[in-house]
Amino acid sequence: MGICSYYTYLALSGIIAVKLATIISIIIAVVIYALAIIALKIFTKEEILMMPAGEKICNILTKLKIY
Repeated sequence: MGICSYYTYLALSGIIAVKLATIISIIIAVVIYALAIIALKIFTKEEILMMPAGEKICNILTKLKIY
């Protein structure tokens, strides 16, 4: 996550404004973090159901055959 964020920042900082490159890098890091949590199955179904909109998230993950 950190490596992808860093290299995204380096790639974008020469093209666009530094502040915008930072924001985009942070967003990419959050997406990678969320994907890692899902791929590694850090949370159980019960923990996902306790989250806000947990039923929707659980239904989506079940349809994708992840949980």
